Amino acid sequence: MALPLAAEAQTTPEADIIVTATRREEKLQDVPMSVNVATGEQIQKFNIFDAKDVQQLAPGLELTNTTGRNNTTTLRGITFDPDQGTAPAVRVYYNEIPTDAQTVYTAIYDIEQIEVLRGPQGLLRGLSAPAGSITIRTRRPSFDAIEGYAQATATDRAGYNVQAGVSLPFNDQLALRVAAVVDGNRGNQVKNVNVDGRSRSDTQSVRATLGWRPSEAFTAYLTYQYLHADNTQLQQVIGNGNAPFAFNPARSGPALSASDYGAVTEGGFRNQNLSHIVNLAFDYDLGGSTVSFVGAHQYSKLTINRDLDSANSVPGYIASSRVTTPYKVDTAELRWQTNNDEGLGGGVSAFYTKQTGTTVVDQRADAFLAPVLGPNAVIPLAPGFNVPNLLPIGVNVVVPVDSQTWSFAGNLRYKTGPLTVEGGLRYSIIKGNQTTQQTLIFGTHPLLGAASGAVVGPTEIIPASLQKRTNKPLTGGLTVSFAVSDDLNAYFAYGHAFRAGSTGVSVPAGISNDLISTRGEKTDSYEVGLKGSLIDRTVSYSVAAFYQKFDGFLSRFTGIQYNCPEVNGACSASGPAIQPGEATNGNFDFNYNGNAKVKGIEATIDTRFIDTWDLNVAAAYTRARYSNALLPCNDFDGSGVPNQNGTPVITGTGNVSYCASNGRLAETPDFSLTANSELRFPMGDYTPFVRGLFTYRPGFHSDRVNYDYRSRELLNLFVGLRGPESKWEITAFARNLLNQKRITGISLGNAITPTRGGAALDSGYRTVNVMNPREFGATLNFKW
Repeated sequence: MALPLAAEAQTTPEADIIVTATRREEKLQDVPMSVNVATGEQIQKFNIFDAKDVQQLAPGLELTNTTGRNNTTTLRGITFDPDQGTAPAVRVYYNEIPTDAQTVYTAIYDIEQIEVLRGPQGLLRGLSAPAGSITIRTRRPSFDAIEGYAQATATDRAGYNVQAGVSLPFNDQLALRVAAVVDGNRGNQVKNVNVDGRSRSDTQSVRATLGWRPSEAFTAYLTYQYLHADNTQLQQVIGNGNAPFAFNPARSGPALSASDYGAVTEGGFRNQNLSHIVNLAFDYDLGGSTVSFVGAHQYSKLTINRDLDSANSVPGYIASSRVTTPYKVDTAELRWQTNNDEGLGGGVSAFYTKQTGTTVVDQRADAFLAPVLGPNAVIPLAPGFNVPNLLPIGVNVVVPVDSQTWSFAGNLRYKTGPLTVEGGLRYSIIKGNQTTQQTLIFGTHPLLGAASGAVVGPTEIIPASLQKRTNKPLTGGLTVSFAVSDDLNAYFAYGHAFRAGSTGVSVPAGISNDLISTRGEKTDSYEVGLKGSLIDRTVSYSVAAFYQKFDGFLSRFTGIQYNCPEVNGACSASGPAIQPGEATNGNFDFNYNGNAKVKGIEATIDTRFIDTWDLNVAAAYTRARYSNALLPCNDFDGSGVPNQNGTPVITGTGNVSYCASNGRLAETPDFSLTANSELRFPMGDYTPFVRGLFTYRPGFHSDRVNYDYRSRELLNLFVGLRGPESKWEITAFARNLLNQKRITGISLGNAITPTRGGAALDSGYRTVNVMNPREFGATLNFKW
């Protein structure tokens, strides 16, 4: 995110930007790790309002939101899906408190600075992460003067964003900052072609921070944030649709291409997030050392209502699902560290976090008896004996979650002349307790016999041996940096990180333990790099090379067809053994471990040869691959590679098929590049300007979905006028100026619904995510 600043705002070279990546204030050039930085000023200038836009500012960083809720983060080719229930591969720290990405990324406003720390983080902050951390710091109140901003944006695709922030100093010891945002847009720009409706996102948030500074040695900040987000994001599909069913002339929908931005679901996909966050932080300077505390309480309630038949494989039927997840998270960290820059120093810390909540799932788990009949059709089993095609089954799942982590860390730092060595260890105690109670609600059907209309359960589906888990990992790292000159630093970094395994939520009953629970993940990383500047600091640069090895990388595999033991058509551990060649029961998203290796190189160059022109170019090459891993897959034809050719069946004797893989850890290309520039034309007190933001992702082949992704060239252009002393600015912009409509994610084969008759109900569509089309807009910004 090393972005150029405007002439009026930039007073120091990029190499002298101050960051807190190491929990100390240091120049970016002196930090012995690969770090990208974006200030709040830069985020506002490039109209960064949510997660999907942040990725444009850093190569190798992918932030996607396919549902309006689950912000998936990929860094250095290492991906994380929030739905997988494990600790994230990339930790997000919000005012130095680990916070879930769904809440933080939903509303980005009044931000002081964002830092992207690349590589394993197992020492300096309370929780370990294998790929890196993203720290987000909101603006704090000014004790000196009333100051603030107001900004309004509108687009030609019914998008708007209005945000403002103001600091109110009551005196030199007490100050308040209040900020708010109201945002609305059409999300992925998809419209439903079967029923009236389209994607829509509406977000409101307000934040208040009270600052108290009774002396120069002590400062405290108390922050409260309210967030309400209501997102309807329809699943886009491409394909010709299916043929009409016998006894049901309805089709799944018309032929659709990527540029149609069409959905066919007869239900919807609505996600609501109501969150409250309270954060308290203070620093007490004791002279030779500083005591710091940060603590937070978060209460969130996530509500999801959706049609599981997103591609309408069964016209006239809605596979309704409602998931409610209220949860509380309490976090606290106490730190002590020395203040000396030279000689021997260090620090110690204690960290604690606890999360509780109960997820409740209510959804239809109906079974279809025949592969070519509609849901309201009847099947003639014998002369004069007809039965409905749909076997009605409802399921209620209750998942109470109780997890907590204690961690204790210590580090030493020694600096003499140009040499700095720092290292330390963190000991963590990670405890989790998770159970899953399932209740089956059978409808009326002749084939159910005595079970017709019955309610069975609740039944515990997680084996007792998997319900409680405790991990006590030792993580940490070592860095060595050497100042070759005032304008060149070289460094080496080693990091060791750990992620605890997970227990699946609402997994099918009767499946094997390896599909219910995953083991812990360990990783070691080695990095070398150079940071420097040239030509009187008009050019800043950095380059880093890294190698990382995973023991049991944790990932999520979506849409995997499975078989399970059955009782009256529903999965049950007490059912008879599965027979080879049986029809599958449905699809599920499973977590699984696989060994992997990651290696790559990253480089950034930032130039300012003249005062009126800034240019930044950054690129990353990362090869992140599994190492002969055996992973869940759909392998209908028994070829050993992911496919959906023919009737849905399981290859092998397990509940799912497994494929050997040396493929990518994430659905991202190895190479990525970002470039941005601003050219100014000063005219007295006024400054017209042109700035651009360009992102390049080359095409690549995905083994997981058997698809050749095309290259993406995303260009955003901004033209505007800045007033005297940068007090106001008006900007016209175009997002995706080239109007590319490239597929960024796609399913393996068509979306299907399995039946007891063998063949599946085929929707005729593949689910996709596509680049948003070109969008024009304007922004007006005032500062005081």
